[in-house]
Amino acid sequence: MRLSWPVYHLKRQARLLSRAVKIPLHQALDRIAAQEGFASWSLLAAKVAKTGPAASLFAQLAPGDLLLVGARPGQGKTLMSLELAVEAMRRGRRSLFFTLEYTQADILDRFRAIGVEPRQFEGRFEFDNSDVISADYMVARLAQAGAGTLVVIDYLQLLDQKRENPDLMIQIRRLRSFARDRGLILVFIAQVDRSYELSKKPVPDIGDIRLPNPLDLSLFSKTCFLNKGEIHFQAA
Repeated sequence: MRLSWPVYHLKRQARLLSRAVKIPLHQALDRIAAQEGFASWSLLAAKVAKTGPAASLFAQLAPGDLLLVGARPGQGKTLMSLELAVEAMRRGRRSLFFTLEYTQADILDRFRAIGVEPRQFEGRFEFDNSDVISADYMVARLAQAGAGTLVVIDYLQLLDQKRENPDLMIQIRRLRSFARDRGLILVFIAQVDRSYELSKKPVPDIGDIRLPNPLDLSLFSKTCFLNKGEIHFQAA
């Protein structure tokens, strides 16, 4: 299957179309899919999923892993993280999405953008956008989470914004220890510094992560960087 643009670019076109003509995102996605020869976005997304990277990436994750997913804005890091959550749920596991950025409606729209109807995973997916998200808060919320649960944290740098929270290094160390003890998979969405855009590298790397304060990035067991449809996965 060949598309006129990478999927992340088609999704961006749909978001722009949604705003321009004031229609729901799912309708805009269907219009973009029609231009690619599909009756609906869900059919396009299902076709892409069969050959997409999320299933392959998920197969390389193990309980206790901390995965860092990094990219510049608009390159698909949130959607990639949601696709990993979907892969977990398809295998009967639970997923949780902690965010200081999105509303629940935003996330439901993004599920539909990857061709997933959220109702099919009812009872397996939880969303939390509390204003007090921190390592301590997440550990308390995950107290009953079973081994293999996949947790998305959106996003790394926001854990570092409130002065009343411990230093980011302390928070990540606590989450790492908790994940290993409980057999959880933690997926951290991370911002890439804008200076990357001036480099000639096709895909960002660990040195491009934006860090206002010090953090030992070796605490993450695996990394995944995205740019213009390219994906680079690496185990530490």
